[in-house]
Amino acid sequence: MKKSRRITLCGVLSALAVVLMFMAYFPYMTYALPAMAGAIFMVVLAELGPRWALGCYGTAAFLSLLLCEKEAALMFVAFFGYYPVAKSSLERLPSRAIEYLCKFLLFNAAVVAAYLVLQFVFSIPFEGLGDFGKYTLLVLLVGGNAMFFVYDLALTRLYELYMLRLHR
Repeated sequence: MKKSRRITLCGVLSALAVVLMFMAYFPYMTYALPAMAGAIFMVVLAELGPRWALGCYGTAAFLSLLLCEKEAALMFVAFFGYYPVAKSSLERLPSRAIEYLCKFLLFNAAVVAAYLVLQFVFSIPFEGLGDFGKYTLLVLLVGGNAMFFVYDLALTRLYELYMLRLHR
């Protein structure tokens, strides 16, 4: 593929990811849209490789932090944007158990980091939410890990579908 086509593909898909992130201003879309926006980079990964996919992620992450809803943008930057590239690398590990251990460690580290940034940088007080505020991080980790497993499986199936139906 010529370099101009590569740049065009990356620009269009990065713009599509940012447009999805704009919709995170709608209620209840804070976590779903960053996950969908990150899944877009699987196309770049399949067609151009991890270097180009990370470049698209960097572009979309920068624009999302500037223009989009902060919590959704932070989730995109902290995990969902680069996860398809990390997933492809982690799936090359020799053991399935080590692969999933690394995936869950990466996810949990990203959730804790995003929680701390929201609390201490953006000054979002979780303690003011009553009993739920005390256990916000625990609830995010328990519920998030279950949803992460489903997300990882969905990404695998989407990638397989893309490779069978649309690639080349």
